[in-house]
Amino acid sequence: MQIIITGHSLPGRECSETATFEGRSNIHVGVQRRGKPHEILDLVPGDTETVRWELTASQERKSGAWDILGPHIQGPPRGRFIYLSWVTVSDDQTFEMFRRAKLMLDAIPEHIVEQADASGVLHGDLGLTDAAGKPLCAAIRPPTITWSSSPY
Repeated sequence: MQIIITGHSLPGRECSETATFEGRSNIHVGVQRRGKPHEILDLVPGDTETVRWELTASQERKSGAWDILGPHIQGPPRGRFIYLSWVTVSDDQTFEMFRRAKLMLDAIPEHIVEQADASGVLHGDLGLTDAAGKPLCAAIRPPTITWSSSPY
């Protein structure tokens, strides 16, 4: 199965400091590989208009529930998720992670996972800026993300 994550409404490359957020510059976002927090797939600048990540995964029924697996799928069965990692990139192209969003796969309606199993595509669409104008973080579930079995 292919998992497609489409992000829009990114916060920009610069986010100013607030009482609850340390200001950041040269912000980028990408998908973190399982067990390798310094391995980020398709890191893109925070001022990109839209972003699309394509992940390889498999799924199977275990104990009456769907279990989604793959190199970018984190967490235990019934608690799987995808990390979107927010980083700052320095002049020498090294990066420092400062925030993550957890796209909670256990929150996908079962009928969507069944349709994705048949179609071979699971698509998540979300805005990547929170209500305060900062990079989206925390556990992300519908309605913040919309899941479908369509590639678009």
